[in-house]
Amino acid sequence: MYVLDASAFINEYHTDERTATVPMVREELEAESAYRYDAMEGSGMYVHIPEDETVDRIRRAAGDTGDLGELSETDVRLLAASFELDARLVTDDYAMQNVAEKLEVAVEVIDRDGITEQRDWLFQCAGCGREFEDDHDRCPVCGSPLSRKNPSNA
Repeated sequence: MYVLDASAFINEYHTDERTATVPMVREELEAESAYRYDAMEGSGMYVHIPEDETVDRIRRAAGDTGDLGELSETDVRLLAASFELDARLVTDDYAMQNVAEKLEVAVEVIDRDGITEQRDWLFQCAGCGREFEDDHDRCPVCGSPLSRKNPSNA
């Protein structure tokens, strides 16, 4: 089974395998891509609502990798659906790919190159330059904003 992100509908992704998605994806689509969603739902695409416990697990994993701030609620629920259904996630979103890799969820990319490695991001203070493993709204030392930093450039 393949769980489809909005990019699958936008880029006219096709597969002969069974497909699924989450209801929130439909809200992200317009015009022709919305019609594709409706047509696929009408022809048997499964619309899955993941369990709250799984959604919480995805949020924890995304927090661990440093991707939580990059993921929309739709992204989190797509990852949860892929996890629960033991399905392949179809997306071009790098943050989703990174979290999927951590959770050992298979990914198929559509229109871009996929990620080459799973990363646990660092966060660096714009003011004092300190680095943190956990994301915060502000630096706990000086109060300046934090930005995500590639750990391989540390």
